[in-house]
Amino acid sequence: MAPGLAQIDWQAPWLAPVAALGQQVVAHCQTGLLLPQALNACAATVGALPVRFVPQSALPVGEAYESYIFHSKQCPTREGLHDFFNGLMWHSFPHTKARLNQLQAAQIAADGVGQVRGPVRDALTLFDENVAFLRAPAPLWEALLAKRWSVVFTELRPLWAQSHLALFGHALLEKLVLPRKTITAHVLLVHPATDTLADLDAWVAAALSPDQLAAKPFANLPVLGVPGWWPANEAPGFYLDPAVFRLPK
Repeated sequence: MAPGLAQIDWQAPWLAPVAALGQQVVAHCQTGLLLPQALNACAATVGALPVRFVPQSALPVGEAYESYIFHSKQCPTREGLHDFFNGLMWHSFPHTKARLNQLQAAQIAADGVGQVRGPVRDALTLFDENVAFLRAPAPLWEALLAKRWSVVFTELRPLWAQSHLALFGHALLEKLVLPRKTITAHVLLVHPATDTLADLDAWVAAALSPDQLAAKPFANLPVLGVPGWWPANEAPGFYLDPAVFRLPK
C-alpha cells in the first residue's frame, strides 16, 4: 500500500468532505492495487473525470508534468500521500483542477519551462498546493484579512457556525496527516450557491483567472485554530502564540 495511507485519521473534521471517497481508495490499495489503479477504480463513484491516473513512469522524459496532463488527459501519480490527496482533489473538484491545469499549460506554452516559474505559475502552484475555500460572513472575513486574531477566534467565534471551510491544497492536506499548530492555509473567499462540493467546484472554476490570482486575494489561516477542528484551541492561550498567529506588519 502507498506509504503513509495508514496514518490518515479519517475522523479529522477537515477530511469530512472526502472521507468516504478516501477510504474507498485506501480499501482498493489494501487489495494490492497501485495508487493510480485505486484512484481509477473509484472514478465510477463520482462520475466522469477529466483525467485518468497513470504511474509516474508514464510521464515522458523532458515533458512538463502540467503539459502532459493537459494534452494526454492522464495524471502521472506516485505512490504516497502527496499524490493520494492530489487524486482525491481531482475526484472532488474536477472542474477546478482542470481549470488550474489549463492555465498552467497555457503559461508553459507561452513561456516554456525555465528555472523560475514566473508569477502566474507560482500563483497557480500555490493555489493547487495550499489553498482553502471559505464562505463566511463579511465581518469574519474582514477580520481574517486584517489578522485580527482575537476578533476572528474570540469575539466573532459564533460566526464560524455560519461559515464553511473546505481544504483544497493537496500539500496542505498531506501536512495535516501529522497536525502541527503552525500549518497555515491560503484562504480564498467564495460565494457558491450551496456548500456542496459540486457547487463549490463550479463556482471556483468559473472565477479562477490569472488576473484574480495576481490580485493576491488570499487570507492566511492557521487551520488548527478553526473552532471545532482541534481540541487545544479551546484553551484560553492558544491564540496568543505570536509564532503562529502573527500580527500584521
